[in-house]
Amino acid sequence: MVRDTRVIAWENFATADFFVDAIYQGGSEGHGKTNEVISKLLPGLPNSRGFRYRGNFQTSRIVVLFTTGLEPSWPDELDPYRGTFVYYGDNRHPGKELHNTPGKGNEILRRAFSAAHSGNEDDRLQSPIFLIFQKSGTGFDVKFLGFAVPGTKNLSPDMDLTAIWRVEDGNRFQNYRAVFTILDPGTDDKHIDGGWLRESVRLGYPDLSDPRAPKALKIWYKSGTYTPLISQQMDTGRTVVQQTPTSTIEKSLVNTIYEFCKDDPYSFEEIAAEFWRLQSLERTEIDTTRPYRDGGRDATGWIGIGPIDDMVKLNFSLEAKCYAPGNGVGVKEIARLISRLRHREFGVLVTTSYLSEQAYSEIRADQHPIIVFSGRDIAKILYTHGISNEDDCLQWLKSIRISTTFHNAKIKKSAI
Repeated sequence: MVRDTRVIAWENFATADFFVDAIYQGGSEGHGKTNEVISKLLPGLPNSRGFRYRGNFQTSRIVVLFTTGLEPSWPDELDPYRGTFVYYGDNRHPGKELHNTPGKGNEILRRAFSAAHSGNEDDRLQSPIFLIFQKSGTGFDVKFLGFAVPGTKNLSPDMDLTAIWRVEDGNRFQNYRAVFTILDPGTDDKHIDGGWLRESVRLGYPDLSDPRAPKALKIWYKSGTYTPLISQQMDTGRTVVQQTPTSTIEKSLVNTIYEFCKDDPYSFEEIAAEFWRLQSLERTEIDTTRPYRDGGRDATGWIGIGPIDDMVKLNFSLEAKCYAPGNGVGVKEIARLISRLRHREFGVLVTTSYLSEQAYSEIRADQHPIIVFSGRDIAKILYTHGISNEDDCLQWLKSIRISTTFHNAKIKKSAI
């Protein structure tokens, strides 16, 4: 059953608790930042910027991270199924050193992750608690995504805070990509006591001696153990809307790929294989098969898991569908992929469009091991890897074509 979204009105902020996924309504009096939510909910915090904290950035122990969720070059993103949140730092344009930002957000990240990974409780106690808010899309309204701490049990300490390169107007610069764990509040309705949180902001640190303090937070500070807030994945699959690009840049990237490949659908097979390589953290080998000898599969390969000198290889078959927006992959096409999966293989579907809800529901209900990459997934993969406009996308597509042509020429020559 789908629950109605909890909405907290402006006039109730003084005593409001913090409910995960609740909408907090902005004011309607006057104009501008006088209607801003976060500084009203948590007196003492600033009313602007992505990083918001009280006092000195070097000692602040309660930090708000605010995201619009609308910057495709910096795709801040919640993963409700792992209980993690990816946030990009505040050096988002060239001209400054990584840590020399006006809001000192990247310096806060460096300090927080260093303290979190020291292995020492006293050091962890110096790491801030992070409160995550996202613009809801209506006026000054915001959505509370939860409270978080640096790192995650799924990533090693050298991978949860990484400095990545970007290029803007021909200028290279670096910014942080930070991965946090959203902690479970431990209450039935998933809320944090507002009185405790406001008092902690006033004190300048989370008061862990207070019985209202979340248990998961106490555990993390004490032992470094994460208790993520995890949502159960629906067995009906994603809706068409969830698979479809929403922002202008997402649509532009996917349309660029479709236009590039639509007259030569086989060229999309190499591109689909590259998407799979880009998103995979494990060692991956892929062979794209020839159109007339593929046995119904556009590519085959394996991913390796386990120790590098004792790796287990999991085989997969990949199907690539370069479809126009609005023309989804249906039951017939997905059944074709399923029928060609061999024993202990899993399937990968990559499409510039989407998988129909009926087909999605069937593969999830029947527990077929099929991974689906839709148009929206493709766009996210691209801009996560720094491809955030049409020109960059075209250059990337052409580089794959050149690489493929060269590779095929070598194979042909060796066969003579």
